[in-house]
Amino acid sequence: MQDGLSTGRERESSETAPRWRRLSGVPDRSLPPDLVRLLTHQDGVVTRRQAEDHGLRPHDIARLLRRKEWARLWRGVYVDHTGRPTWRQRAWAAVLSCWPAALDGASALRPVERLHQDDDAPVFVAIDRSRTRPVAPPGVIIRQVSGFEDGVQWNASPPRRRYEEAIIDIAADADDDLAAVEVLVAACRSRRTTPQRLAVALDMRRCVARRAWMMSVLDDAAHGTHSVLEHGYLHLVERAHGLPTGRRQRRRDGTRVAYEDVGYDGGAVVELDGFAFHSSTRQRHADLARDLEHAAAGGATVRLDHRHVYAEHCATAVAVAAFLTARGVPVAAHGCGPGCPLERGDRGRSGESQPRAELPST
Repeated sequence: MQDGLSTGRERESSETAPRWRRLSGVPDRSLPPDLVRLLTHQDGVVTRRQAEDHGLRPHDIARLLRRKEWARLWRGVYVDHTGRPTWRQRAWAAVLSCWPAALDGASALRPVERLHQDDDAPVFVAIDRSRTRPVAPPGVIIRQVSGFEDGVQWNASPPRRRYEEAIIDIAADADDDLAAVEVLVAACRSRRTTPQRLAVALDMRRCVARRAWMMSVLDDAAHGTHSVLEHGYLHLVERAHGLPTGRRQRRRDGTRVAYEDVGYDGGAVVELDGFAFHSSTRQRHADLARDLEHAAAGGATVRLDHRHVYAEHCATAVAVAAFLTARGVPVAAHGCGPGCPLERGDRGRSGESQPRAELPST
């Protein structure tokens, strides 16, 4: 103040100052306690509106930025440090900048599945379909969805689409049907959801790609089909060629706790080796140990991979028919269409001549 003049700030009385500035022992630069709690809840991210609602004025925010106590992430969104923001801070910033919004797709699953992704990976955000789409901040992908309010877990940090909703969206956006099946069965295998819960969520939505097909996949999963290979084996090999219906995921008798992928009469077992669950040395050793124990008890096991099921399903059906017949299982196989080897009359019945086929066995 010079010559008796004042800017007004020096004359600010205790009656007009914000309550947080009048607290005894709290210096001017301290933040309101409620704002501190909000910053803690939001991983250090806050919007200009939130800051002003908690007592800060524009010049307070400017001072925090000038002193490098805060840094601007995007327009009107700040973080309480000047270092590189974490993915969670970018996620909070994306949700707050598009509010009301929630993490979507792979971004919604990242906190749940503990996925290890680059902190610079895009953040997927969902908003209600009735809203005008806001301008997406850098690195943010916005999607408008129907039934937004009911499909969000608002108490999550940050808010995100419910697990079932996110899984359905990812499966619908998959590159092909095989990738979509992998998404659905992996979710069920994780024990975070069930085929029934996914089916209920899918039934509530009408405009979803692959909707009818995904409902059939979930119905199979509810009856014990738990991998992409098992789904393909059920439809492309077993049902398409009239093979006997196997028992799925039945606990195998023996000293080890193990479940058969597909079991038939006569001690015949078909195991389906997917890339994700049977590729490690330890898993492979456990598989072989189970097969040895099963063989010692008089059974027999064959193992199929993706190529047997998806690229060579007709030849695989011929070989499985021969395998089952050799184990004394009645088989009335038929061809799946023109060109199928079983269309030539090789029915796989016990006592009839069988086609030559190679099937991996242990």
